[in-house]
Amino acid sequence: MGKRNIPHPTNRISTWFSIRCGQTRIAYGPVGGSLVRVETSARLYRFAGALERLLAAPDAQAFERAWETAHVDRLAWEALGGARRADSEALEPALDQVDRRLLAMLERCRAFPDPHVVTFRVPELERWQHAAAAALVGARWGVAGLRTVIADTGAPLGRRYFAFLALAERHPEGAWPLFERYLTTPGAHHAFVAAAVEAARYYSGHADVLVRLFERIRGDQLLRRFLGPKIIESLYVLGEECSLPLFEELLVAGHTDPDLDRCEVTRALVMVRRATGRVAQSSKFADGDEGVVLRTLDEAERRFEATRDRIVPVVVI
Repeated sequence: MGKRNIPHPTNRISTWFSIRCGQTRIAYGPVGGSLVRVETSARLYRFAGALERLLAAPDAQAFERAWETAHVDRLAWEALGGARRADSEALEPALDQVDRRLLAMLERCRAFPDPHVVTFRVPELERWQHAAAAALVGARWGVAGLRTVIADTGAPLGRRYFAFLALAERHPEGAWPLFERYLTTPGAHHAFVAAAVEAARYYSGHADVLVRLFERIRGDQLLRRFLGPKIIESLYVLGEECSLPLFEELLVAGHTDPDLDRCEVTRALVMVRRATGRVAQSSKFADGDEGVVLRTLDEAERRFEATRDRIVPVVVI
């Protein structure tokens, strides 16, 4: 997902906080990039073939059997996820086939007098079709096309979201004002805000926007549970000095969770250790547990580094 311009900080605060995300871009080499496109194209054609078999199903029962046999759910998202890349122009023929078959599949499923198909399969097909249509726009018209879809308030919400997600994964230099607008607008759709939060890690110098967003939503437990881990992760990746006071506060006031990715205190401990070189006291670990703390932080840091260049889609209903 756009492995380009995320900084890898050092252990000294004086050099780490001065790193500017975006100054150095690491592009895919021609061989690696070509291989990724070939693999994504193959997945898209496999997905199109699975849809073709679903279209041939004579009734709802046969349709369900074909759906389960082909594992269409996994196949769809694996194919469509890779199609949002910035170098997707060569994928246009495959995306066009997928899009056409999804439209035909939706028409066919809506004609089935089966409540399970209508209730569960049709909404999933609609999400895939919106994702495919947005990816097709990106392949044909690039960033300008994606921005046009996002700005079209008459377009389906799901399609606008997947276009916004594709823009976040591409994170072009001039897109920050759009992401910032969602981050600073109270009541903006949560799915768009989540994508903007994750895109923010590619734009250095704006950690203060994320800090203010966290302060705004921290009293809303539902929003905090949904957006909080994403905000904290992007702040961790940016590694800017203005976020250190928030992390020091979260050492005591942060939420804990067995899942390291969702634990505010663990993320704060890793951040403070990296920035200052010390293992701080926290509400999660008792005094005298230094060995346990160090092992936990080492494991957490390895995990955080492995996922620092990741944007996770959400379900838009």
